Amino acid sequence: MDFSPDDRTRELTEQVRGFLHDHVLPAEPELDAQLAATPDVWTFRPVVDELREKARAAGLWNLFLPSERGAGLTNLQYAPLAELTGWSQRLAPVALNCAAPDTGNMELLAEFGTAAQQERWLDPLLDARIRSAFSMTEPDVASSDASQIGTRIRRDGDEYVVTGRKWWSTGAMSPDCRLLIVMGKTDPDADRHRQQSMVLVPRDTPGVTVVRPLTVFGYDDRDHGGHAEIEFDDVRVPVENLLGAEGGGFAMAQARLGPGRIHHCMRALGTAERALSLATERARARSTFGVPLSQQGVVREWVAEARVEIEALRLLVLKTAWLMDTVGNRQAMTEIQSIKIAVPRAVQKIVDRVMQLFGAAGLSDDQPLAEMFAGARALRIADGPDEVHLASLGRAQLRG
Repeated sequence: MDFSPDDRTRELTEQVRGFLHDHVLPAEPELDAQLAATPDVWTFRPVVDELREKARAAGLWNLFLPSERGAGLTNLQYAPLAELTGWSQRLAPVALNCAAPDTGNMELLAEFGTAAQQERWLDPLLDARIRSAFSMTEPDVASSDASQIGTRIRRDGDEYVVTGRKWWSTGAMSPDCRLLIVMGKTDPDADRHRQQSMVLVPRDTPGVTVVRPLTVFGYDDRDHGGHAEIEFDDVRVPVENLLGAEGGGFAMAQARLGPGRIHHCMRALGTAERALSLATERARARSTFGVPLSQQGVVREWVAEARVEIEALRLLVLKTAWLMDTVGNRQAMTEIQSIKIAVPRAVQKIVDRVMQLFGAAGLSDDQPLAEMFAGARALRIADGPDEVHLASLGRAQLRG
């Protein structure tokens, strides 16, 4: 295994690092001001458009997509770039058009979409002219078990009829969201992993009702299009809107979630690095009982443990990326599941300790820590809860 960055990776890493520190981080206060001035808007603020223009001009665009439609990077090449964007989860990924859920949806369309589907949906997504959402999770069933999904996709002549209720469809509150990729059952009697299919549903199709926005610890992600609960009431789309093949929904979901999980972990490590940077600044600048925090033994232990965890998990993420590139996602499943379990847990713990170091300030919106904590905690459920990955990984180890 060789994780050494090649020349292109080194060059892009320096570009992204410079873009982050010169443009993205200084723009965060501007984003806060724009959010305060437009509290009822569910779309990207003008500062995002300004950053996107700069990113395009710098050639930092669609770095996540390995095909010729994107930057053509491998997972291993993309890893350090994604980590850097984790320093500013609110701005950096969207500035580079590398933000979920659009990234995963673009990957689906690139791999499984027809030429007509790619022209209608993929091209505008790659150009950031529209948004999209992925509608898989449901409120009435344990959606970590895809065989329990209740949404029905029924063929009726030249149309599919979609009936069901979804939630946590990220981005769907935005008026710029034009496409919903909906997963449901086309054949409830088939093998449990062949029951599901995916269809492309324009958001303005009759019968689609956005019921309400959802929040994570009170954060509504309003500037990213929020998280929506959506009702599908006899929604009709042409059969040409089937993505891939009937019965291929589960396999496509796994194909989507594999890269999504590693991207989340890459960015989460960047979040941990920023939290540790904030901890260092705080420990040097603050004193209690006449002693700088940097000289407190418990603070030094927290900082040391954070450094060890970040370094160890970065190596595991790089190994996972290398395996995905060399032997494929299926053969890298042990590592994918391992990082999905370990990284969010570690980042949550690191951010929690940094919040403790900041005291009451760490709980407020004066610091980014509370939002970081909410994001890390959510990752322990998103794309499959810890327990599902632990059970699957345990089964595989005991079989081995």
